[in-house]
Amino acid sequence: MSGAPVPGAVVERRFSQVDVFSAEPLRGNPVAVVHDAEGLDEADMAAFARWTNLSETTFLLPPTTPGADYRLRIFTPGRELPFAGHPTLGSAHAWLEAGGRPAADGVVVQECGAGLVRLRRGERLAFAAPPLVRSGPVDEADLAHVRRVLGAGPGGGPGGGSGVEVLDAAWVDNGPGWLGVLLADAAAVLSLEPDLAAFGDLKLGVVGVHPAGTSDADVEVRAFVPSLGVGEDPVTGSLNAGLAQWLAGDRLPSAYVASQGTVLGRRGRVHVSTEAGPDGEPVVWVGGDTATTVAGQVRLPAGPRR
Repeated sequence: MSGAPVPGAVVERRFSQVDVFSAEPLRGNPVAVVHDAEGLDEADMAAFARWTNLSETTFLLPPTTPGADYRLRIFTPGRELPFAGHPTLGSAHAWLEAGGRPAADGVVVQECGAGLVRLRRGERLAFAAPPLVRSGPVDEADLAHVRRVLGAGPGGGPGGGSGVEVLDAAWVDNGPGWLGVLLADAAAVLSLEPDLAAFGDLKLGVVGVHPAGTSDADVEVRAFVPSLGVGEDPVTGSLNAGLAQWLAGDRLPSAYVASQGTVLGRRGRVHVSTEAGPDGEPVVWVGGDTATTVAGQVRLPAGPRR
């Protein structure tokens, strides 16, 4: 008999659950990582992502593009994403911890739906933000929608308005569909009680600056993605990348730390810096601490089911 997987068979694969964007245990955003995921079909991957019920579950696969060290597929409980930030950092951590050896010293190259993403190894892992697939101003209809969903704050019911002031808004989409909103300050971000039922397909990220000396972070960020099965995401690398590509060096410093997850009892810290790339163009680097919190085996299908 050949060594091909038997339809309907189940095999054990290495499994990691990695906490991302926090140096404190259980205070970041976990990602589930399935190693050696060859043989799993898309339906199996989606089913496992729904079962873990984490904001993202990833699957490590051999690369198909020259220059990549591995290929990654990323699933929310609702759908597959071409790119996401905390799964990129957590999966690179898991791949390295399992003995992965990058082709270049100090650099890991991930292949995903958004193309090749570079990560560098230093005090903490950091990824180079991929190009935005949609950027620029938000039209009046979308802005009105944003104001409606953010109107569900203290003193105001859904759509009733709470005096939330939107200073600016822009598309900052690097794959998931992000629309970024700048509020007056961090306190305004933390006080939001958005009407999640009214979001529709909106994926919304909000940011506000902490007054000097009031926090170890420079800005506060929150991310709302109910259409992907995640009401509020604890800590979000892709959103922070997009916000930095929009605001860093203008309304935000070129290097700063973002706090996220506060309202959810997390303590995410996202380290953002904008640096000149090899061609002189600015590159946004998004980094964070990573730590494996669960390690073991997961039993998943080995081949197509009849």
